[in-house]
Amino acid sequence: MAVTPQPDFFNRELSWIEFNQRVLAQATNGNLPLLERLKFIAIAASNLDEFFMVRVGGLHMARREGRRRKDAAGLSPVAQLKLVNQRTRLMFDDLYRCFNNDVSPRLGLAGVRHVAMDVLTSEQESALFELFYAELFPVITPIAVEPGSPLPLLHNLSLHIVVRLSVSGTERHAIMPLGRCGPRFIALPSETDYAFVLREEVVKKHVASWFPGYTVEECAVFRITRNAGVAVQEYEAPDLLTGMEEVLEGRKTSECVRLEVEAGISRPLLKFLCENIPATPEDVHGIDGVLNLADFMSLAVMPGFDELKVDAWPPQASPGILPNEPMFGQVARQDILLYHPYESFDPVVRFVEEASTDPDTLAIKMVLYRTSSGSPIIAALKCAAENGVNVTVLIELKARFDEARNMGWAIELEQSGAQVIYGVKGYKTHAKICLVVRRESSGIVRYCHFGTGNYNESTAKLYADISYLTCNGELGADASAFFNALCGYSQPQEFNLVSMAPINMRDRLMELLDIEIERARKDKKAQVMAKFNALVDIALINKLYEASQAGVKIQLNVRGICCLRPGVKGLSENIVVTSIVDRFLEHARILYFHHGGKPKVFISSADWMPRNLDKRLELMIPVEDRACQTRLIECLNIHFDDNESSWKLQSDGSYKRTEHDGKTELRSQHVLYGQACAAIAEAAKNRRTRFEPHRAGGQES
Repeated sequence: MAVTPQPDFFNRELSWIEFNQRVLAQATNGNLPLLERLKFIAIAASNLDEFFMVRVGGLHMARREGRRRKDAAGLSPVAQLKLVNQRTRLMFDDLYRCFNNDVSPRLGLAGVRHVAMDVLTSEQESALFELFYAELFPVITPIAVEPGSPLPLLHNLSLHIVVRLSVSGTERHAIMPLGRCGPRFIALPSETDYAFVLREEVVKKHVASWFPGYTVEECAVFRITRNAGVAVQEYEAPDLLTGMEEVLEGRKTSECVRLEVEAGISRPLLKFLCENIPATPEDVHGIDGVLNLADFMSLAVMPGFDELKVDAWPPQASPGILPNEPMFGQVARQDILLYHPYESFDPVVRFVEEASTDPDTLAIKMVLYRTSSGSPIIAALKCAAENGVNVTVLIELKARFDEARNMGWAIELEQSGAQVIYGVKGYKTHAKICLVVRRESSGIVRYCHFGTGNYNESTAKLYADISYLTCNGELGADASAFFNALCGYSQPQEFNLVSMAPINMRDRLMELLDIEIERARKDKKAQVMAKFNALVDIALINKLYEASQAGVKIQLNVRGICCLRPGVKGLSENIVVTSIVDRFLEHARILYFHHGGKPKVFISSADWMPRNLDKRLELMIPVEDRACQTRLIECLNIHFDDNESSWKLQSDGSYKRTEHDGKTELRSQHVLYGQACAAIAEAAKNRRTRFEPHRAGGQES
């Protein structure tokens, strides 16, 4: 029997689904505390929401436009939609099996109890009745749907209730939006545990109250997911701000790519929804349980119930940073490398805040892609502008799902006197860079922060990212050239050390790989270690295949999508791909090339994807300071030694947990956090035991 040849590349959509399956595997891990498992259920559900909005939405558009071009795995958009539909339905089954049959019942026994509406005590019934008439009935407004009339605007990802009514033999329908009517989880009187019901359950119980004179024949909860792939037409919009406002408006009414409904909905009522939304049968997902499990994140992180949560890992102070000494003096003395969230993000915030009030600061230049809602970075930039500092901020308005927030920050910064650049036409600016220019006794000095993650102190407690602070003159000159190219009309200049996408980053990566290939062909040691979030770029994958065939040892730690097929004889037998899923989101991009025993080590804002290398402005920063370089290599080795939270990609596209193979159990995030705790403890100990003798008359003897 002939064996069907396998393509050399995996489909990116199916690869992403396998990543989310690894996230869901954390929820099924019985060794984790129950609220931690609930957290991963919520994350997996939220990931699926975004996947449908962005990726499935894009496939819908491709099908509608008649695009037939196949991807590297040989799949057309129609074929991809079919496979994605099949695979996500299996994932929904796994998700709800985990929640309904395992986590939710166990939580109930542990004191976090979802109470069925038909077993409420009289006290609970009374409390809910009062809450309903005080807080729900006055707020929720049903919208009648007349035959032949369009449905009211259904908000993306919001819960709604559809109601089928009858009066005098005539059937009517109404829609009840539940998106902005108070908290979804309603606590019940209970002396022993946290008992709750859901807002939609209370509304369904009392739904007849809104329709006097009608008979409620049926009601069902549903939710739609809209295509978020509406793009700004940058060359047609009068300005980018106006264009982004149009994008946000367009998303409110874009096509439905998923319709979730209660599994018990009748066929006539489902038909009514499908015809009026509209939605096709392949878009419909019947949910046997509670819709929108992403909302359960608020339950997973609620105060109390510490015994159901993992032990807290608060970010540690860096022993290399003194709390009472200005940041600029410390960075001038030595380069500083931080690994968040093991080490606190506070020094990065301090770096910007001190620059904003320092009389020697001449200019602050920064790229902002995503920030927090109450960002201290924004506050510092506004303060700096008001203090007369020359502040230039490039705010990426096209940062998906953060557009509205970024538009608001842009306007506030402009009003404070900052120069704001609304991105670069035709590209997203994804680089993580802050440049502070100071006048010192030696002249003008440039201080830089380069990172792999966003300037967001909230997500910096959840995402594993690298920060690099330096006053290296060549890197400072490169940072200035970068901002000059982005903010003016100048063509990008030749950089000293930095590589920039889309100008030369791919070429630089190819060059570095070619050097390893040449060494391997001469039977010399050749090695590559790389850690990033996604590997999709076909040109780079082919170069990695070439390197493998030459004998280069390649270790890749790819958190999410990986289109490279490892472990195939004659193609990629020297490539190992692992993925770590643990309590922190792996987000750091770190690259190591053996380079003849003189290692080349980089951090980068970019994943190895066409969109990052061709359609975004990204930076790859060489880390040449010996201590910082050594630490990054050690971090890479720790991640590759992980045999507890690591998964290994198989040549068939599946993932298996990395086996111990007789080695000591090692969980990389636990090791890295332990190292951060030990380092700050050792620094504190050294400070306590330092002796300083008194000198007679205050003079040295």
